[in-house]
Amino acid sequence: MIRKLYDWTMRMAAGPRAEWGLGAVAFAESSFFPVPPDVMILPMVLARPRRAWRIALIATVASVVGGVFGYLIGAFLFETVGRAVLDFYGYAEEFERFRRLYLDWGLWIVLIGGLTPFPYKVVTIASGVVGYPLLPFILGSVATRGLRFFLEAALLYWFGPPLRGFIERRLGWLTTAFLLLLIGGFAALKFI
Repeated sequence: MIRKLYDWTMRMAAGPRAEWGLGAVAFAESSFFPVPPDVMILPMVLARPRRAWRIALIATVASVVGGVFGYLIGAFLFETVGRAVLDFYGYAEEFERFRRLYLDWGLWIVLIGGLTPFPYKVVTIASGVVGYPLLPFILGSVATRGLRFFLEAALLYWFGPPLRGFIERRLGWLTTAFLLLLIGGFAALKFI
């Protein structure tokens, strides 16, 4: 089943609407969606390595714009939309601890949240809730999201063919590892 899903994803990644889909996922992940754009960047760059930099740019811009949307949710809609998103994911209590930490460590939280598997939507909403200054938030987001997506694209561009073979040989194991990283990012909220 994973093999069929992988083959389908590779065909879709080479399709004409892949970049629009990447932009939508990157935008949504930064404010409310649980799946990171990395799951689309990998097959898209492997399918079309010459578009690696364009793919990274689309992911970066859409992610930052989505991050600003998340910021606005936190700033203006936290009690209605923002709290509902946090309640949906079961992070309302942890969010209050995170909010207190944010007042002391704001820029570091934006930088770490933008670069790691930590759920970036929590960072964007928290930035708006605590009133973190918008310009440093945007600059930190551009720096870290750009670094993350361009680094992924560069590695896939330079090491793509051998990496694709590695992925195809170990697809089940890598799928499990990715899911554990994704869950680990959400679990990290429990310890902050």
